[in-house]
Amino acid sequence: MINDHVIATVIPCYRVRDKVLGVLAAIPPEVDLVICVDDLCPEQSGDFIAASCTDPRLRLVRHVRNRGVGGAVKSGYEAALAAGAHIMVKVDGDGQMDPRLALRFCTPIVNGVADYVKGNRFHNLEDASSMPLVRLIGNAALSFITKLSSGYYSIVDPTNGYTAIHRAALEELPLAKIADRYFFESDMLFRLGIARAVVVDLPMQAVYAGEKSSLRVGKVLFEFSVKHFRNFGKRIGYRYFLRDFNIGSMHLLTALAALTFGITFGSWHWVRGLSMLTTASAGTVMLAALPLIIGFQSLLAFFQQDVAGMPSLPLNSFLRLRPERAKT
Repeated sequence: MINDHVIATVIPCYRVRDKVLGVLAAIPPEVDLVICVDDLCPEQSGDFIAASCTDPRLRLVRHVRNRGVGGAVKSGYEAALAAGAHIMVKVDGDGQMDPRLALRFCTPIVNGVADYVKGNRFHNLEDASSMPLVRLIGNAALSFITKLSSGYYSIVDPTNGYTAIHRAALEELPLAKIADRYFFESDMLFRLGIARAVVVDLPMQAVYAGEKSSLRVGKVLFEFSVKHFRNFGKRIGYRYFLRDFNIGSMHLLTALAALTFGITFGSWHWVRGLSMLTTASAGTVMLAALPLIIGFQSLLAFFQQDVAGMPSLPLNSFLRLRPERAKT
């Protein structure tokens, strides 16, 4: 417990039998609950943990079907909320995340400056150099498209699973709608953005001991890009048209209208000129180019507004005004 905050560590368990006991042993004593989720592990990790770990903080959750890392984390979150935890720290059971950093992840939340804290393995160049090249390239590409879909332009390393979340933010999320498998971390950021939660990066060092990632960069980039495009559309619709209509909305509408007209008008006259072997007049060229310039400038203004509008007031700051809720 830290400053009256009950801390829970959530550990999804799937093929981690050879590492998980070391992870459990390194969890700081300030953590009040340790929730291990056996995601129908073929190594029977739940039975192994129950037989090998005597930590009184331990609670086991068992899945009757495999739900993926996201599904396991969501089950852990639900169990932590039911147990009265205020902050939930998610740590993988494969030894790639140092459990001793859990308290550091909790600090921004306890201090009331963040709702969600996630690890960032790219903050120090020396730490990033230890990451396999394929993961570096994949994470760089995913970071860019995640910024667009979530609205958190300052975050890096979106697939980093070392996270901490305050219950005030977690209770605002529709857990059932969040992706169950590898898109979980990115989908969490999208949902947190819709809830207007404050997200901060925490520098950390990645640990790789020769493990082979089950993700394939090419497949993931294509699959994730489609999902990010969908989330981007939802976020823009929710923020700029359903919940509010502001100067950013005007910039976006102007950009779409101007770019559509400029591209359509210019393309039609270009094709017409080719078929008739004629050259467009200066006026026609300007009539096509001017909307494109205006549209591009309006699009830049929209993104400037979007970046400036990132959440700044943590949801958990409202909880301080209602201390009776914090005790539930």
